[in-house]
Amino acid sequence: MGNKSKSNGRRINQTADGRMAQFDEQTAKDLEFDVVKSLLLNHCHNPTTVERANSLHPRVNPKAWRRDLERTKEFLNLRSEGVPFPAVGGEEIASDNERLAVRDSVLDESGFNRIRTATETINAVIEALEDKSHGFPRLHHLIENLVPNTELPEAIDSVFDAKGEVRSNASPKLIQIREEKVRLRRSLNRQFLKDLKKNQERGWLADTKEGFINQRRVLAVNSTHKRKVSGTALGQSKNASITFIEPASTVSMNFEMEMLQDDERKEIHRILRALTQQIRKFLPDLRDYHRVLVELDWARAKSQLAREMNADLPGIRNDQSFHLIQAYHPLLAMQNAANGINTEPQTLALHRKERMLVISGPNAGGKSITLKTVGLLQVMLQSGLLIPAHPNSEMGCFRSVLTDIGDNQSIENQLSTYSYRLNRMKGFLEVADNGSLLLLDEFGTGSDPELGGALAEVFFEELYERGVFAVITTHYANIKTRAAQLAEAINGSMRFDQESLQPLFKLDIGPPGSSFTFEVAHINGIDDELIRRAKGKLDHRKVKLDELISELQKEKNTLAKVTDRHLKKELELEQLKVEMTRREKHINERAESQQTLAEENNDALHRGRKLQQFIDKFDPGSRNKPLLQDIEKYLAVEKTKRLENQAAKQAKKRAQSAKAAKRRPKHFTDRIKVGSTVRLRNGGKERGEVIAMHKQAATVLFGSFKSKIELEKLSWVAN
Repeated sequence: MGNKSKSNGRRINQTADGRMAQFDEQTAKDLEFDVVKSLLLNHCHNPTTVERANSLHPRVNPKAWRRDLERTKEFLNLRSEGVPFPAVGGEEIASDNERLAVRDSVLDESGFNRIRTATETINAVIEALEDKSHGFPRLHHLIENLVPNTELPEAIDSVFDAKGEVRSNASPKLIQIREEKVRLRRSLNRQFLKDLKKNQERGWLADTKEGFINQRRVLAVNSTHKRKVSGTALGQSKNASITFIEPASTVSMNFEMEMLQDDERKEIHRILRALTQQIRKFLPDLRDYHRVLVELDWARAKSQLAREMNADLPGIRNDQSFHLIQAYHPLLAMQNAANGINTEPQTLALHRKERMLVISGPNAGGKSITLKTVGLLQVMLQSGLLIPAHPNSEMGCFRSVLTDIGDNQSIENQLSTYSYRLNRMKGFLEVADNGSLLLLDEFGTGSDPELGGALAEVFFEELYERGVFAVITTHYANIKTRAAQLAEAINGSMRFDQESLQPLFKLDIGPPGSSFTFEVAHINGIDDELIRRAKGKLDHRKVKLDELISELQKEKNTLAKVTDRHLKKELELEQLKVEMTRREKHINERAESQQTLAEENNDALHRGRKLQQFIDKFDPGSRNKPLLQDIEKYLAVEKTKRLENQAAKQAKKRAQSAKAAKRRPKHFTDRIKVGSTVRLRNGGKERGEVIAMHKQAATVLFGSFKSKIELEKLSWVAN
């Protein structure tokens, strides 16, 4: 997947850091990948995760993004399975580690608190994951070389209290300083209150009485009396009506308080210097803690986005192909869900033998959304983001994703839409190869239909010859025809209900679709006479062909509805048959049980009568030898009968099983897996594709109808 050479130069498929080289800003905008990144940013709080989200870019090395995907999926599973796990996403310690690396540096209080929190979080993560190497291997790999660290938080706790402040008992000197501060503060308060009371009684104070200036307690003196109060004026109110005076009796005490506070700061600095030196030996561990917490925080942010989008992890292929099952455009699905609107999922695939899909159909029928869904999900996947698709979907890796979507006129360069598109196509032809995924919306439009269609067909053929993968939407008949002629290209169409004249937003692979130009015009209120006149200006063969395609699609839609109804009835009948069989079996078992019980009762009655005869013959005064011989003989005969009956029953059961196995058809249930073709065992001819496997059941897609069916009701069908 590295660099690819070309005849006249060197084509770069990836940058030095493994990013997809041809993924430009326009492609990100076309696919709304920038919107997805903004949604991801809502879940990012720390600088590293914010930076990663801002610089998120698809990569061409599957190992890198596959690891990210699996780690995100495991984090998602942690939450969904209710596994106890600590909250990650606290403040980062990168700057604290950098400061620790500087000789003679001193961490501040907040730095120690961040380091303690990070260490405690790592300890909790280790405890949560240490025995989960099988269920969460990617997350466990992050901590497999880490061991719990209790020494570091204990050292920090010996200095800091629960509020993150330095403890008074962190050193004997600090205890002494703080005790002296408490004593001095009490004396200062007593003296100040004494001065306040004296000056208040003289009527020299303002209503506010006191205040604080430069952390000193001062008297609020009416400026007319300021010369009467002994002390130092430290300021005035805005209108100068009040003068704030520090009483002379407290000046020396305030000065002493400042000296004590300076002593306290110096002692705390000495304590923190010693503590910094003590924990500096843990710097290698702290760097590992930071790395692990950053990775966990990144996985957390992406898992929250996945939960918001109802996203999951598909299977990963090693080639350039994909098979999307029940895939959603995440932004459309979220918008529709907020408005209470249903979103139709799409199921489609591209692989080496069917690598160029041409989608046709009516405007506003979902062609562009289908195309954007493919592109956006592929870009999200290769950027390490889970996608909103069935987990049985499978996706590969493309070396480049190239898009031309929407009306992108360039006002700065005075380019028309068609000129813009020609410039994009020129760029595509320079870089596209068999590792490229092209997404071309309204292919060939913007110029004269006949001339533009001819040029579009040539482009189509050239891209085909280069082996590219592509999803193309078009109204051009020649592009649809050419796709039908090329072995590795296929047509598809968006369904349109001609009865309700509404698009169904479902993709059908096979015949091309009609644009339903006149039907859509009728929906939008265009007069029927104008539509009739427009038809009269067309070649009657063109109108007839479009009508035939419309009729074909109508019949296909009708057939799909009939098939769905038939399958539903067939499944309902199968369920009724199963229920009837169960009830019949229950009745037969009850009848057989009652018959067995009756026979056992008769045998017991017979044995009771025989026992009564023995009792009547028993003589308490003699040895009863003849009687005992009769009893022994009777018991031997009864034992022999019982053994013979048991052997006969077992032989009958074996014969019935062998007979049933001989006439039982082979359904090859063991061969059924995701992607298998199956049919119902009860003679159903409709074939379906298995899209999900459960313990004893499978989810099968019959056309557009999906049902969960027990494996014993299915037969594997060879493709």
